[in-house]
Amino acid sequence: MTEHAVVIAGGGPAGMMLAAELALAKVDVAVVERRPDHVLADARAGGIHSRTIEVLDQRGVADRFLAEGQVAQAATFGTTVMDMSDFPTRHPYSLGIFQNQIERIMAAWIAELPVRIYYGCEVAGFAQDDAGVDVRLSDGEPLRARYLVGCDGGRSLIRKAAGIEFPGWDPTRSNLIAEVELTEEPPPGVRHDAAGVHGFHRMQDGKTFRVVTTEQQLGPAGEPTLRDLSEALIAVYGTDFGIHNPTWISRFTDMTRQAAAYRVGRVLLAGDAAHVHYPAGGQGLSLGVQDAVNLGWKLAQVVEGTCQESLLDTYHAERHPVAARALRYTMAQTALQRHDERIKAVVDVVSEVASMDEPRKRLAGLISGLDIRYDLGEGHPLLGRRMPDLDLITADGRLRVFELLHDARPLLLDLGQPGDFDITPWADRVQMVDASYQGEWELPVVGVVSAPTAVLIRPDGYVAWVGDGTHHGLPDALATWFGPPTAA
Repeated sequence: MTEHAVVIAGGGPAGMMLAAELALAKVDVAVVERRPDHVLADARAGGIHSRTIEVLDQRGVADRFLAEGQVAQAATFGTTVMDMSDFPTRHPYSLGIFQNQIERIMAAWIAELPVRIYYGCEVAGFAQDDAGVDVRLSDGEPLRARYLVGCDGGRSLIRKAAGIEFPGWDPTRSNLIAEVELTEEPPPGVRHDAAGVHGFHRMQDGKTFRVVTTEQQLGPAGEPTLRDLSEALIAVYGTDFGIHNPTWISRFTDMTRQAAAYRVGRVLLAGDAAHVHYPAGGQGLSLGVQDAVNLGWKLAQVVEGTCQESLLDTYHAERHPVAARALRYTMAQTALQRHDERIKAVVDVVSEVASMDEPRKRLAGLISGLDIRYDLGEGHPLLGRRMPDLDLITADGRLRVFELLHDARPLLLDLGQPGDFDITPWADRVQMVDASYQGEWELPVVGVVSAPTAVLIRPDGYVAWVGDGTHHGLPDALATWFGPPTAA
């Protein structure tokens, strides 16, 4: 029987991001992926929001995605596109990039790391005990892991087998999405009607079109056909524009559900296995990647014995509310895509409100993920929020904060007098950097905040402790997040 510290079921963006995080922490990790490789025949959904771009920047790989994507202001509510170019971040935008590109780039990245991938098979079952999880693969090979993480999508076998409830809302509408060739030129732009949203996008080859249309009635669960697409287009446009030669056709719905628990014993969930929703606003992929970054360093420290298993409870506590809030946004945005006369009145009102400065900032902060605050108690506004990517002056020259996070290690940033802090009992786990910063401290949505004298930054880029000129609370924060001190 082959053994690994962690086995991840599913090699989509969430699974690959988690594998990268664990590999950076030198944890023995394996991914089980049912496809023979990471080449997607269909482009699927696309788009990465600002905080997720920052997360990739923290690991030094954001440029790989930016080189292939299209930067755009894409945070929307109602019919309003909210400009977030004034947000205090190096990435005040969304990135338009299809999932097949995202997966190809991620696969190339984890190929550079010590990650084992079992292609062409999937997890068929598992049994957990006090010491680990026995994982049965579809090809019959048994694996043994300390922990199993389900990143296996909305129909997650791992979630179902673990007995985790998946409450939420059943679908009320469905869309068809496809890449096809046309014999007639389609109309430009997006069309809204009482059913929902419809539109065409010409692909880079010049002859293929990405088509999205809302069906007049909720479609069946089976695989859609070219005839289904033809009938849906005729119902909206009076013609199907001569669709032919489909590359792929898929159906998605507005079903919205969230796992009641992100962890049961040694089994955890991330990405679509933990939450599904209509793709309005493009939240799904970003949520999954950020799940992985929140979980990765915690799971690594538990596997290595640095921290107690109770640290894993903070994963659900922190990420479940974030996804719940995003699901509420997607349901609202979905409703606003329907433009009958009554809903159109609502759309007009909320779109006007969304264009005002304060609502714009609040909504764009939610959609982009830049306003996330994990509940780490009372204190400085930085506590529990993402650390800004400041330009620091250090003994090694000018460095960005995110450059110091490339290895996914905790960081104590001393912004006062060098030598103010002695973290020798945690020196094997936490890097300490003396630095200075002269600029203004500004947080998205919150605004300008007072400058701290020191900050303790978790590997996921969130602030775990803020210094006020004293050491008060620092040893407790270090022990809470990075384990007890090493004996002298």
